[in-house]
Amino acid sequence: MQAGHMAYDRAITVFSPDGRLFQVEYAREAVKRGTTTVGVKFKNGVVLIVDKRLSSKLIEADSIEKIFKIDGHVGCATSGLVADARALVDKARVECQVNTFNYDEELAVASLVKKLCDFKQSYTQYGGVRPFGTAMLIAGIDASGPHLYETDPSGAMMAYKAGGIGAGRNEVMEVFEKDYKDNMTEKQAINLGLKALSAANDNNLKAEVIEIAVISTEREFGTLDPKVVSGEIKKIK
Repeated sequence: MQAGHMAYDRAITVFSPDGRLFQVEYAREAVKRGTTTVGVKFKNGVVLIVDKRLSSKLIEADSIEKIFKIDGHVGCATSGLVADARALVDKARVECQVNTFNYDEELAVASLVKKLCDFKQSYTQYGGVRPFGTAMLIAGIDASGPHLYETDPSGAMMAYKAGGIGAGRNEVMEVFEKDYKDNMTEKQAINLGLKALSAANDNNLKAEVIEIAVISTEREFGTLDPKVVSGEIKKIK
C-alpha cells in the first residue's frame, strides 16, 4: 500500500486511483502550517488581519511580511510559504500595471484573482514544477463594490463575506459563522476579525505581531498604525 501511494505522490501530473493529486494536497498542508490570516468585509470596504507569530524572540517583527499592497485598489494577506506568495504578488502587480497602461483603468478585482488562479492552476498540470505552497486572501474595491476572495494552491477561488486561512482556520470560521453581520462598520469588522484571531490563538493576542490592513471607498489599501492596532486589541481583551 505504501509503495503504491509513493508512486502517485511523486508526480504532480498523475492522479491516484481515487482521484487525488497528492502534491496539491501537500501544498495545502503547507498552508495549514502557516500563520492565521483573516479577512472581513464591511459596508464599504474590507479588513485583513494577520498574526505573524514569531518563531524566535530575536526576530524583528517588522521584517516579516504577510500583507502586500498590489495596487491602490487591491491588496492581499498570505499564509504558507512567504517566498511563493511574493512571486504571486509580483505577478499580480504586473497584471495591474499592464491593465492600467493598456486601458487607463484599474483591473477589476475578480479579473485579477482569476488571472492569478489560472497561473496557479497551470502549476498543477506540468511535470518538473510544483504547486505554490501558499493561500491568499485578496481584498479590493472596484466599480461593483468591495470584494474578498480566497485562493488555494490548486488555483481554486471563492468569494467570502468573512474568511480565514492558515492554522486555526476552523476556529476562525466558527466565530464568523456565529457573529458575522452584513453592513458592519469598519470598527465592527476589525473587532470581529480580532475576536476570530483571538479564538484561534487561545485568547492570547500580542499587539507587536498583529498587522491590520484596510481598504475602503474612502481610502487606498494600507496598513494601520501599530498604536491603533494596539488600541483595538486592548478592546478585545
